[in-house]
This record gives sequence, C-alpha cells and structure tokens, in this order.
Amino acid sequence: MSRFRFPQAALAIALACSAVALAPVAQAAAPQARTQAPGFYRVLLGDFEVTALSDGTLAVDVDKVLHEPVARTDAALAKSFLKSPVQTSVNGFLVNTGSKLVLIDTGTGGGFEPTAGSLLANLKASGYTPEQVDDVLITHIHGDHVGGLTTKEGTAVFPNATVHAGKADVDALLAKPNSAFAPYAAARHLQPVEGAVEVVPGIRAWPTPGHTAGHTSWIVESGGQKLIATGDLIHVASVQLDDPSVTVSFDGDPRSAEAQRAKVFAQAAKDGSLVAASHLQFPGIGHLRANGKGWVFVPLNYAPSLK
Repeated sequence: MSRFRFPQAALAIALACSAVALAPVAQAAAPQARTQAPGFYRVLLGDFEVTALSDGTLAVDVDKVLHEPVARTDAALAKSFLKSPVQTSVNGFLVNTGSKLVLIDTGTGGGFEPTAGSLLANLKASGYTPEQVDDVLITHIHGDHVGGLTTKEGTAVFPNATVHAGKADVDALLAKPNSAFAPYAAARHLQPVEGAVEVVPGIRAWPTPGHTAGHTSWIVESGGQKLIATGDLIHVASVQLDDPSVTVSFDGDPRSAEAQRAKVFAQAAKDGSLVAASHLQFPGIGHLRANGKGWVFVPLNYAPSLK
C-alpha cells in the first residue's frame, strides 16, 4: 500500500504548489481619476447641430445671494439633496448652422475658480477650433460669460469671429479698462445689438434686460424647432423653479429680471421650445412645464446618436 500512498501525496503537494503559482499577484490599488469626461453634449435642432460646452462649475453660496430667508433656501436645497455652497454649472452653447459656427457665451476664461475655465478645451474636444468660430453671441457682460473672449495677454481668443451683444452692455463694458470687447472693437469685429434683430440666419436677439441692462436671450430656429438660450434668467434651479419670484444679488434690476424670467419661461412652456440655460446643471438643455406658479425643468432624454 505504501507504494501507492507516496504518489498520491506527491500529487497533492504538486497541485497545491500549482494553485499558489497561478494565484493572481497582488497589485497596487488603481488611482482614482476624480475627473469627468470631456464636457460637451450634442443635440439636433432641425438642420442645426447644437453642442453644449461646459466651462466647469463655480461654488456659489446660494444661501447668501438669493433674496429670501436662509431657512427657506436651505429647505429648498435639501429637497434636491443639495446644500450651500452649490457647485453651479457654467455652460456655453455652440450652434453649427451648416454655414456658420456660432458660440453663445464664452465662459470664465479661467479667471475664477480652478473648477471653471474649461470651455475652450471642451470646444476643441468637441472637434472645433476657436479659429473656426464665425460669430460669438453674448447674453450679458458678467465675467463668467465674457471671460473667455480674450487671453491673459488681452488678445482675441476667437480671431475670426464677430461679437454680438446688447448695446447697453457693450457701452458699459467698453467704458472699463482692459475690456474683453476691446480687441474685437479694434478689429471692427464688435457689433452692438438693439432690438429683436436677426444676427445670423436662423438666430435672433430677444432683449431681456434686468439681470444687466443689455441682457439678451438668443432664439435659435431651424426646421420648425426652436431653442432659447436664456443666459442668466435663472441661477438656482432647485429654488427658482418652484418660486420664480426669488431674485439674486447678481441681478442689476431684480424686479425686471423676475419679469423677464416669467415672460420667457411662459413662452417656452407654451410653444415647447427648448431652453438652454447658462447655470442649469450641465448640459443645461431641456423643456419647461408649468407647475402652479412655478416650473418643472425636464432635461432632454439622452441619445447616443443624433438623428
């Protein structure tokens, strides 16, 4: 019997050694990336292609800037599983009409927090270069919308583009030293806008003063479909959708800003227009539905391809 026991024991030892040899070798833990994918998102609007571009986010102490009691703000934020400060999206929108490449707002240009300043990188990631942009449409002159117009040296980021903005805002910004509009004005590439005029075929201005004196929403239409780029008509969705009467300290004329929000949102809800908002969570494009005295924002359903 002993002559059979030895091979069996040897086989058991050999199998055990093989199992050890084949066991996966422990590796160091993979580092966490802690970044998002490139921030662009495309939708079709008739024959136009619209690309939302993320400039990143800004941490906003919304409990301090909204014109309502802090307790009410905190309660509204909690319903959306948020608390102050809120990481607030900064969005721009690129419209390719087939003959023109049009950018609506330019982001911060990196002049604010490290979490913002990515619009140009995301423009490039989406397949375009700043030299290809034909027109830049500005909703208003606050730094998170015009900061990306110029480099740190004060040169034009979009050298071939004509910049369009509400005349009151153009006058106000040009009066300041080192204006973001200055290199475009020097090149005769700055066009002040007055009234509801078409600046590019299929895109027209809708004056919505209040947040600033020259605040302008932009209406984009193609193939019977419409999108309204609303700029800063809304800042904090979790508060101002339920109660649109709440204004913000950034508003130059809070009551006018509230009235413009009511007007534009009512129109968008009535005709089913898409809304593209600068500070709704990226990509910031969707529909509005009336909800009592307020609104519900319905983001677009994600689709992997455009048809």
